[in-house]
Amino acid sequence: MSEQPLNPSPAGTSDDAAAETAPVAHGPAAPGPTGSTAADALPLPTGPAPDAVSDAVTDTGSDEDAAARRAASFERARRLRQEPRFPGGPAADPAGSHHERRIRSFQPRRSRVTTGQQESLERLWPRWGLDIDGKRVLDLDELFGGLPVVLEIGFGMGEATAQMAAADPGTGILAVDVHTPGQGNLLGLAEKAGSTNVRVANGDAVILLREMLAPESLDGLRVYFPDPWPKARHHKRRLIQPDFLDLVAPVLKPGAIVHCATDWEPYAEQMLEVLTAHPRFENTAADGGYAPRPAFRPLTRFEGQGLDKGHVVHDLLFARV
Repeated sequence: MSEQPLNPSPAGTSDDAAAETAPVAHGPAAPGPTGSTAADALPLPTGPAPDAVSDAVTDTGSDEDAAARRAASFERARRLRQEPRFPGGPAADPAGSHHERRIRSFQPRRSRVTTGQQESLERLWPRWGLDIDGKRVLDLDELFGGLPVVLEIGFGMGEATAQMAAADPGTGILAVDVHTPGQGNLLGLAEKAGSTNVRVANGDAVILLREMLAPESLDGLRVYFPDPWPKARHHKRRLIQPDFLDLVAPVLKPGAIVHCATDWEPYAEQMLEVLTAHPRFENTAADGGYAPRPAFRPLTRFEGQGLDKGHVVHDLLFARV
């Protein structure tokens, strides 16, 4: 999964600053050539050159101009981050007004969008896409025509999501990600398969859970192959944490299944520990450990690559109590 959510960093400074005029270094005069007069050998004046005062004024003006150009560059970059890449498509910063300082589990990626993905975004987003703006509570019955709905957080390029939607048309899938090429790819795959039970949500899943879902409105949660954030100093960015489960529990119906999968052994151990310790969830595995891969979860290309490298994939299925 490519998590959303869990923030784009500001654009770099302008190169204009590098064009500022460098000061000229003055040193002792070089010895005069053979045959030069005594006057020729006298040292150069140590005071400022005749044009130094005017040069200083020019340099000051250049500094001010460069600062103004840098400010204008930052402002242009800020506006671009807030504008959708495709008119009528997913917003670049849908919950900008809800921005807050907190640790996020995802890093938005602005990869190249193919012609086919762009066409799917422009044509299908108005029907099957929505922005996570934190400004309304979603009516899932209206959005999915009364189907039971599972939330999938992070779907990558959408191949597994499209397969599950096609195999189970009686279940709606609300798929959340911030990866624009993946959003377009999933929309195209769903249309090609004739699946109308997929909705693609763009933005931060935490805002969706906290502000846009009604209590006990979901029949399940799927988190497949989230970013493991392997470095110790980044473990705080992992999605499956007690605070995250506190947000998840109220929006799940009793008995709804939280299904996680990862091929990163230390993260699997943390998932098992955190889910087992939470009072609102109960392990469906009789031995209190990992579960076999359910038949409905397809073997993804990403998972296959991990297995080829000798990775062990763990599934965890916990019921909301």
